[in-house]
Amino acid sequence: MTELQLFTRFGAALAIGFLIGLQREFASSSRSQEIVAGERTFALMGMVGALAAMAADQLDAPLAFFGVILLLGLFSAVAYFIDAWRGFVGLTTEVAIIIALLIGALCYWGYLSLAMALGIATTALLSLKLETDRFVRSLTREDIFAALQFAVISAIILPILPNQSFLPPPFDVLNPFKIWLMVVFISGISFLGYVAIKIVGPEQGIGLTGFLGGLVSSTAVTLSFSDRSSREPNLSKPFALAIMIAWTVMFSRVLIEVGVLNRQLLGMVWKPLAAAGLVGLLYGGYLFFSQRADEKGNMSFSNPFDLKSAIKFGLLYGLVLLISRAAQMYFGDTGILVSSLLSGIADVDAITLSMAELSNTGDVELHIASRAVVIATMSNTVVKGIIALMGGSPVLRKALLPGLLAMTATGIGLAFV
Repeated sequence: MTELQLFTRFGAALAIGFLIGLQREFASSSRSQEIVAGERTFALMGMVGALAAMAADQLDAPLAFFGVILLLGLFSAVAYFIDAWRGFVGLTTEVAIIIALLIGALCYWGYLSLAMALGIATTALLSLKLETDRFVRSLTREDIFAALQFAVISAIILPILPNQSFLPPPFDVLNPFKIWLMVVFISGISFLGYVAIKIVGPEQGIGLTGFLGGLVSSTAVTLSFSDRSSREPNLSKPFALAIMIAWTVMFSRVLIEVGVLNRQLLGMVWKPLAAAGLVGLLYGGYLFFSQRADEKGNMSFSNPFDLKSAIKFGLLYGLVLLISRAAQMYFGDTGILVSSLLSGIADVDAITLSMAELSNTGDVELHIASRAVVIATMSNTVVKGIIALMGGSPVLRKALLPGLLAMTATGIGLAFV
């Protein structure tokens, strides 16, 4: 090891320890509470970890490193009991000390990228106390039960499902393992939005609700705000903004799904969907600046890890996959496009995953699959537009219609150029 490498590793240990300590010092000052270690002590702890690793290396005695760990572990234990005696119960700072020490050792051993990642992750987790506390308080027994139920069944059932089809065409596309894997994939994306809404809290602004709600269900956002616009017509434009944002997020969600499953298909489908999303984004900007409001966007979403919802999506995905394969076999490319149009009315995720899978196996040509995805996405958008136009206030209808027409025309036009 050169002297420059040595200085770099010790410097990294010092900097990462300082970063963690800075957060601990800031957190304690906001609560007017003394802590056993601040930014300087944490920086020194990182240095001690690197020195302990170096001593063990130079002496060829791993016990030297473990001895330092044990010594500082005892120090942390004493600090904890003193805090507990004072009435401050919590192990967060003491555990962070041990982490800073071990990160310092990682720096000496040359795992700088891992050490920096762990340091940043530790600091971020320590800083998110209010948000994580809010998230935990907002959870219901049904949320925990649904997530646990889905996790157990996925972890146990998914690995033992047969990863092959046993039936002749067109039923050969029904692969139990792949179908359930797609259920997990889609539920995971929806769950990220669900968690984000729980962390942000139940009183987020209308625009933010539209963004996060689009990750979970843009249809739910459309239904909710269309109904509210008929009861609160003075907020129709903000509601239209939230709906437009949710539709735009849905385009991004489709692109993510396609990108994960089929990169070649993504290369053909991204232009029409991205262009349609950009049109929606620009029109949303117009709505934002034409009328602003501080109204909150309270909405409720069901947990996407609910087992019944997961099974329903799995059945729907399998059905759409079968219909798409049968349409291609008996009616050619026209059958694919028609089935995509009809499938998009019910659910855009199922047909998107189906086209990604069928084009991946070569059962459907890429350019047909890309058009099918765009048609399904636009079909789904039009259906949500009809919901808003029929259930919303006159102002909401007037605000949404130009954006709806522009997005649909852009997506369909570029898909068939």
